[in-house]
Amino acid sequence: MSDPASIHGQAYLDTAITVERQLGRETLRLQTGLLARQADGAVMVSYRDSHVLVAVSSAKPWREQDFFPLTVDYRERTSAAGKFPGGFIKRETRPTQKEILSSRLMDRPIRPLFADGYKDEVEIMATVISADPEYDPDVLGVIGAMACLHISKIPFMGPGGAVRVALKDGQPIVMPTDAERAAGDLDLAIAGHRTAVSMVEAGAKGISEDAMLTAIETGFKAIQVICDALDELRQKTGNKTKIAVTPPARDEAAFAKMKGEAWDALRGAILTPGKHAQKVAIKELGAKTMARHLEGLAPGTPERDKREKELKSLWGDLVSERTREMILAEQLRADGRNLTTVRPIRIALGVLPRVHGTAIFTRGETQSLTQVTLGTQDDEQRVDGLRDPIRKRFYLDYNFPPYSVNEVKPIRGPGRREIGHGMLAERALTAVVPPDEKFPYTIRVISDILESNGSSSMATVCAGSLAMMDAGVPLEAPVAGIAMGLVTDGTRHRILSDILGGEDHDGDMDFKVAGTATGITAMQMDVKIKGLDLAIMKQALAQAKEGRLHILGVMNSVIAAGRPTVSQHAPRVARRMIPIEKIGALIGPGGKNIRMIQERTGTNVEVDDTGKVIISGKSQEAIEEAARFVDAFTKEVSIGDAFEATVVEMRDFGAFVELVPGQDALLHVTEMSDDFVRDPRDVCDVGHKIKVKVINVDPSGKIKVSARANPGAPRGGGGGGFGGGRPDDGGRPPRRDGGFGGG
Repeated sequence: MSDPASIHGQAYLDTAITVERQLGRETLRLQTGLLARQADGAVMVSYRDSHVLVAVSSAKPWREQDFFPLTVDYRERTSAAGKFPGGFIKRETRPTQKEILSSRLMDRPIRPLFADGYKDEVEIMATVISADPEYDPDVLGVIGAMACLHISKIPFMGPGGAVRVALKDGQPIVMPTDAERAAGDLDLAIAGHRTAVSMVEAGAKGISEDAMLTAIETGFKAIQVICDALDELRQKTGNKTKIAVTPPARDEAAFAKMKGEAWDALRGAILTPGKHAQKVAIKELGAKTMARHLEGLAPGTPERDKREKELKSLWGDLVSERTREMILAEQLRADGRNLTTVRPIRIALGVLPRVHGTAIFTRGETQSLTQVTLGTQDDEQRVDGLRDPIRKRFYLDYNFPPYSVNEVKPIRGPGRREIGHGMLAERALTAVVPPDEKFPYTIRVISDILESNGSSSMATVCAGSLAMMDAGVPLEAPVAGIAMGLVTDGTRHRILSDILGGEDHDGDMDFKVAGTATGITAMQMDVKIKGLDLAIMKQALAQAKEGRLHILGVMNSVIAAGRPTVSQHAPRVARRMIPIEKIGALIGPGGKNIRMIQERTGTNVEVDDTGKVIISGKSQEAIEEAARFVDAFTKEVSIGDAFEATVVEMRDFGAFVELVPGQDALLHVTEMSDDFVRDPRDVCDVGHKIKVKVINVDPSGKIKVSARANPGAPRGGGGGGFGGGRPDDGGRPPRRDGGFGGG
């Protein structure tokens, strides 16, 4: 017997607390109280047919730690799109690249909004359980995460939100469809809160800084609508009291004493040339300073160990404060530069003999060795997911070995950071990769960071552009990238061009901008403060453009366009487009024609269902020969076309001739010569070459040709036709019909 208090069907679904807002052209719906009720917060975010369930849980850390242990995980169930997982194991396993990138998209705007000093473990899980075929649900994961945190007890300084914005024909579109994102000039994801922007990620087709700002402003206004919805949801769920967090107390007396002792000397240590020399100088000064504060404590005792740990934390704060004050007060940076100067750049091309294209790009102490490999259609990358599978003919891999920063770490494949940096660089270069109609190659770029002291992803952009031009890729324009930083104390702010690793660590912003001489192709902004107002962002964009143009100038002095030919070690590739109805004729029965072309020419011929034919081989001569075969198999034969045909079969009534490979025609005995021909073998035989013209193509595709000098003219005596003949014997044999065309 059922519980009389039980609720079923729609009545059960109606128990959810629901908030709705118009966002773009559709309705954003937030629901809580129905699913995952034991989590600290759980929200179902819906936008049209996309539903993303996001839940957050927190727990006390199992040990004392000096960092905030936040884990963010975004997963897409293939069932959400009515699909099965690909491969042998029919369940989702490790995250895909798309899921990793979406997890990062959620993590980056959320992390700065937790209360200072909060160190509990927090895990946020977003699961796509229904996927609209026209909208990518990843940005809903960001909204859901902020909603869960806002209604929970976790000390999150919300509300906040995130949207996508596209630019099409100069007009911003909030929450565009996937098709609009692909067709537009900008694909922007932006996150923020009431007063500022906290994250920007964009790919673009060379748009101006003003157009980018217009899109950001549009997105920021839409975020305010989401903030209103989150506040309403929090109120409807009872306004849970947030956990009180007391920032860790600092020994201000000890800090002030250390500051008085080392402030001036620390300036000199920070200005020590070279990343590792600087670290040594700061470490040695710190050891001397801390030693004075450890006097009287016996080595190895718990009291000394605890005090030493406290002093190291104070010393780290002092180094950060001194570095920031030098920038704010003196506009002087750790390597002696002013705010806008870009570090020295060194470039070398073609350094590896068997690689199709290479570049070493070194900017200060950041270095990328980038290689380019050119391949065929078979080398395209297949990408599966919620959408229909796609094939990528340009892709970039970014590697960050531990020796690049003189560290020792286990090697376990690319991490989230490497995947994120690689995708940023790939997005920056995609906009200038030529279409396959112009350059029918698959292109793989590999960037190995051999040294790192800031902005390695932007070094990858520069090196990738240079290496592709070295490989002979006709880029639409060279691309350069630069990372901008920010130091602010609330009243003063300084924007830094081409930041160092330490400036990223001690600063308040990491703002990467890549583009050509005329516009932006990619952008990514993360902040450590609560947010960034649009006025500072506008200034940063203008300063980034100056730095980008400077870098492009250096790059262009080395190479400004793709080399005229690809490497001798790269495959030769040609592209053809044939009518779809001719695909079968090219392939032939059981692939007979394709195999014949490949065997005769030593090439590889690939044809897809759109009629695109890719021919690849080791020599240009072989490519051209294969292309002639392709053209021949797919040629539309018309009346009046002339051929030098090959006789392939003799009959009593004439001969069958091969006009082009796979295309036969009937040469009737009456069309072999202007003179009377008694026996076709008197004129030609198998293997002979004979000049013919097409005189008829019937609806079924059967072709008749003539070797007469003037096909269609009255018969007469005299000279022989194209194929020669024999004197007329004064009589004409009885007509003999049959075979392909009869007579």
